[in-house]
Amino acid sequence: MSTDTRHAVERVARDSYGRLVIFLAARSRDIAAAEDALADAFRAALETWARDGVPDRPEAWLLTAARRRLIDGARHRRVRADAVPDLRVVADEAQELAEADRFPDERLKLLFVCAHPAIDPAIHTPLMLQTVLGLDAARIASAFLVSPAAMGQRLSRAKVKIRDAGIAFEVPEAKELPPRLDAVLQAIYAAYGSGWDDVAGADPRRRGLAAEAIDLGRMLRPLMPAEPEVEGLLALMLHCEARREARRGPAGEYVPLSEQDTARWSQPLIAEAERILAAAAQDRRMGRFQLEAAIQSVHARRARTGRTDWETIALLYEGLVRIAPTIGALVGRAAAVAEARGAAAGWALLQDIPAEAVAAYQPYWALAAHLLRRLGQVAEAAAAYDRAIGLCEDPAMRAFLLRRVAEGYTSGL
Repeated sequence: MSTDTRHAVERVARDSYGRLVIFLAARSRDIAAAEDALADAFRAALETWARDGVPDRPEAWLLTAARRRLIDGARHRRVRADAVPDLRVVADEAQELAEADRFPDERLKLLFVCAHPAIDPAIHTPLMLQTVLGLDAARIASAFLVSPAAMGQRLSRAKVKIRDAGIAFEVPEAKELPPRLDAVLQAIYAAYGSGWDDVAGADPRRRGLAAEAIDLGRMLRPLMPAEPEVEGLLALMLHCEARREARRGPAGEYVPLSEQDTARWSQPLIAEAERILAAAAQDRRMGRFQLEAAIQSVHARRARTGRTDWETIALLYEGLVRIAPTIGALVGRAAAVAEARGAAAGWALLQDIPAEAVAAYQPYWALAAHLLRRLGQVAEAAAAYDRAIGLCEDPAMRAFLLRRVAEGYTSGL
C-alpha cells in the first residue's frame, strides 16, 4: 500500500468519521451496525484505493460502500421493519452526495442522541467520544479509570439501548437541550484534551481532534446562545489553542507554559477567546468552563505584562474546585498556590488529595516532584520524578523530566 493511499484514508477518518457514522446511523437506526459497516468500508478503501487510486470524493465512496454493507447485513439478520426503507434511502442519498459534492454535518445531532435520558448518564460522554469522535474503547477506558473490557461492554449496551428503544436521531426540542448539555460539553472538552495531548501528531485519529472539538464548540454556540458555559468552553479551547506553536522548541522539545515564548502565541485566537469569555460573563451565571477559561485568560496576559498573576489564578482555582472538584482542578490549584504563596502551601494542598485518586495521574507526580525538590526533600523528589516519568506517554515530556532530574542531581536537588 502506498503512503499516499494510507494518508488519504487517515485524512478521511480524521475529518469525516463522525459525519459518516451519524449519516448512516440516523438512517439505519443502529449505531453499532453503522460503525461496523463503516469499518468494513475503510478496510475496502485501503485495498481498492491502492489499486485504482484515491477517488475524487472519498467520503461519498466510503458512504456508498458502507451503505451496501448495511443492506447486506440487514438481509442476514432481523432488523426493525420500519428501518428497512431508510436503509434503501441511504443508497439514493449516497448517489446524490457523490454527484453534488456535498456532505451534511450532523455531528451535534448524534451528540445529543448519545445524551438521551433513557441512556445511563455515566455512559453519555464515553458514548459520544466513541461514536462521534472515533476514540477507541481502550483510550476512553483509561480516561475514565476503568478496564477496556468494562468500557467496551458499557458502550455496547448503550448502543443496543438506542437501537431497541427506537431513540430518534434528531436534535431535541429546545426545552430538552439544557439537561443534556453538560454531557455534550464534557465530551467536546475531552476530545480537545485528547488532541491537545497528542501534540506531536503521532496518532492519525487524534491529530485532528483539537480542531474538530473547536469546530463543534463553534457549531454549538448558535444552537444554544443563552448558555454561557458553551461560550466558556469555546473560550477555554481557543486560549489553549493559541499557545499550540509555543509548546515545542526548535528540536521538538517540550516547553512548559511558564517558559514559553509569548511572541509565538496566536494573538487573533486570544482576542477571539477574550471576546467570547466577556460575552459569557454578561449572563452572570458562572460555571466550570468559564472559570477554566478565566484562568487561561490570566496566563494570556503575560504576553502584555511580562508576568503571571499567580494570586489571581489561585483565587480562580478556589472557585473552580468548589464547582467542579476534579483531580485536574485540585492539582492545578496546588500548583497555583505554590507559585503564589510558596511551595509548602502548595504541597499541603497536594497532600490533601486522596492517594488512590492520583495513583496513575501523571501531572500530580510531576508537580509533587517539583514541589518536593523546592522543599529540599531529595529522596522524596527523586521517587516522585521516577513515578512521573514512568507514567509519561509523551516522549518530549519524558525527556523534559529527565533533564529536570539531571539538573536536580547536579545541584543537589
